[in-house]
Amino acid sequence: MTKKRVILSTDPGIDDIAATTFLLFDPQVDLRMIVATWGNVSLKYTLQNALKLETFLHTKVPVVVGANQPLVRPAISAASVHGETGIAGYEFPKEDTSLIKKGLAATLMHEEIQNSPEKVTLMGIGPLTDFALLFKQYPEDLEKIEEIVIMGGNIGHGNHSPFAEYNIAGDPEAAQIVLQSGLPTKIAPLEIGNKAHITASELDKIKACGEVGNMLYSLFSNIHEPDGDTRIKIYDPTAVGILLQPEFFNLKPAHIEIELAGRYTYGASVMDFLSDNPNTEVATDVDTHKFAEWFIEEIKQADQGRK
Repeated sequence: MTKKRVILSTDPGIDDIAATTFLLFDPQVDLRMIVATWGNVSLKYTLQNALKLETFLHTKVPVVVGANQPLVRPAISAASVHGETGIAGYEFPKEDTSLIKKGLAATLMHEEIQNSPEKVTLMGIGPLTDFALLFKQYPEDLEKIEEIVIMGGNIGHGNHSPFAEYNIAGDPEAAQIVLQSGLPTKIAPLEIGNKAHITASELDKIKACGEVGNMLYSLFSNIHEPDGDTRIKIYDPTAVGILLQPEFFNLKPAHIEIELAGRYTYGASVMDFLSDNPNTEVATDVDTHKFAEWFIEEIKQADQGRK
């Protein structure tokens, strides 16, 4: 089996921790690089969190220091949801800073893409600032990228503002650059994360999955949704699911533009499912039972791989 060579851009963040863990241990994936970007919390913490996760998991994938702010607007924060550091609820070991690969994120991604014997898949589960900088600085890399898989955007109402989902709202200009790249793109929007939630019984099963399960149980138990919803919504791992288990999802072609000028709709993902010129495939539904079973199996696999 040929593994998918993946570069991950992430802003851990509780659900990012789960998605990253799956990519580190799934046998279908060769995770080449973790680019820590600002997003759920500041870069200071997202970088620490990526390093702490790998230290805990005993993995050695290079971690790259990504963007510390959006391209144009001031940074936003989701610390109220994820805690001040982004990973409230679990005491990780001190981070191993030797995992940091020095250099500019765009340049390091460019070198990885150009040196790869096969096309590389990009996965973005935070603001897309670093991928936008890569495409602007190194447009020649586009022909060596297989596809982009994104957790972001919303079909209906948003979770950052009435019309904007958090990851896209974080850097709408970057998202527009990525969506206009011409690359095959798959999107797990907000609604899929809302649907692919974890029930109380599934949370108990996660807790029983060894040290990795206990870590994720502790983190998930400390999520505080701004709408007061007590369900554990699983956003970023849905992008991993689309990459590895696309048969769990209904994917529909759509043309997406990001609203950059609206007073009340800035950052909105305008999705046209009737367009003759689609630039993405958007997940519109998910088999929640199969997804939950896969989710728990990924945790078991990671726990075994960590030892």
